[in-house]
Amino acid sequence: MSQEFYTVPELAKELGITPRAIRFYETKELLKPQRAGSTRVYTRKDRARLILILRGKRLGFSLAEIREFLDLYQTRTDQVEQIQMLAGKVRYRIDDLEEQRQELEKVLIELKDIEQECFDALAQKGVKTA
Repeated sequence: MSQEFYTVPELAKELGITPRAIRFYETKELLKPQRAGSTRVYTRKDRARLILILRGKRLGFSLAEIREFLDLYQTRTDQVEQIQMLAGKVRYRIDDLEEQRQELEKVLIELKDIEQECFDALAQKGVKTA
């Protein structure tokens, strides 16, 4: 059975992040741990929320977007609105990444052309390249 409560170091170790990252999300009010004396403790619900935060960051969403989704999730029980909002934000992110990929492909082609020009110029000077 999994734990009921986690401390900052336990949660950080389990999720492969630093305690400082957890405290950062606290300062941004994305996490609100309970207190056991002077120790901050997190529930399984807090752990799940942190996993969603980390996933959102990994996927390129801003903290404001993550907060918006998490807040909406807490206040709405039918989930239709948050699913629609998430789908829209995901589509926007996909479109943004596709555009970045196209731009990256253009840059790579240009860099490869320049590289080839360098190799050609070196070959004309009798220098062999790998």
